[in-house]
Amino acid sequence: MDPTVSDFLDSTEETRPASAEDGSPRHHRAKGEPRFPDGPQADPAGSHFERRIRSFQPRRSRVTTGQADALQRLWPKWGLDIDGRRTLDLAELFGADLPVVLEIGFGMGEATAQMAADDQGTGILAVDVHTPGQGNLLNLAERNSLTNIRVANGDAIILLREMLPPDSLNGLRVFFPDPWPKKRHHKRRLIQPEFLDLAATRLAPGALVHCATDWEPYAEQMLEVLSAHPAFENTLPDGGFAPRPEFRPLTRFEGQGLDKGHVVNDLLFRRVQHRDQHTPGD
Repeated sequence: MDPTVSDFLDSTEETRPASAEDGSPRHHRAKGEPRFPDGPQADPAGSHFERRIRSFQPRRSRVTTGQADALQRLWPKWGLDIDGRRTLDLAELFGADLPVVLEIGFGMGEATAQMAADDQGTGILAVDVHTPGQGNLLNLAERNSLTNIRVANGDAIILLREMLPPDSLNGLRVFFPDPWPKKRHHKRRLIQPEFLDLAATRLAPGALVHCATDWEPYAEQMLEVLSAHPAFENTLPDGGFAPRPEFRPLTRFEGQGLDKGHVVNDLLFRRVQHRDQHTPGD
C-alpha cells in the first residue's frame, strides 16, 4: 500500500519531522505554505464572495503518493480552481468545441472516467472538493488517455454563477450528493428551487439533468422540486423516477448499498426551451 500524507492541512500546521531514505531531512512546509504548490488551492474563492449555507462539507482525508504526484503534474494541465474571477471559455478549456456536461461531486472519479471513456465526444467538467478524489480522477484520465475531462476545485455554485456563460452546458449530473439526513440540515441539500433557478440559466435548451441518490426521502424531494420547476420537464411521459440508464455506470459505493437493500433512484429531466424562443412556424 502506498504511504499516505495528510490532506487539507490547516494553514498553521507544519508537517511532522521526518527523514528521507538517505537520512537527510525532508522538506518541512512553512506556515501557510500550500500542500500542493502547483495543485488545487485550499479555498480558491477566499473571501471574495458572501458566505452562505453550503451543500458540501470538505473532508479531512488522506492522499496517496500517486494521487499527490498526479495533482502536482496534471493540475496545471487539466485542473482549475473556482475563484469566481473569470468567465470560462469552455472551447478553450477543453481544447475543442465539445458539448460540455457539468458533474457536481464525483467521489473518487471511477464513474466519471468510465463515462468519459464511453463518450469521448462530450467534455466533462467535474467539480469536487475532495483532494484524494481529484488526484485519483486525474490519474485515471492520464492512464486511459482521456482528454475530455477537466477537474474543478471549489464551490459549484460560484462556478455556475460567476464563471460559466448562459446556455453553455449540455448537461448536469449530480450523483449521490450528501443527503443531509437530519431535518435541521435539509436546507443544505443541493437540489433546491434556488439551485435549479441558477442551473437553468447555464443549461442550454434540451440539456439533460441527471440526478441519482440512494436516500429515498431526498429522492422524493428531488422529484418534487424538479417536477415543480417551470424550466425542467421529466423525460418519462408518466413522470416519476427513471430506471438507471446504461450510460451511468454502477459505482462501487452504489453496489455496496444495493447489497444492503438500499433503493437507488435516478431522475432524468430536460431543460425546456426558453419562453422567449419559438420553434419555426410559431
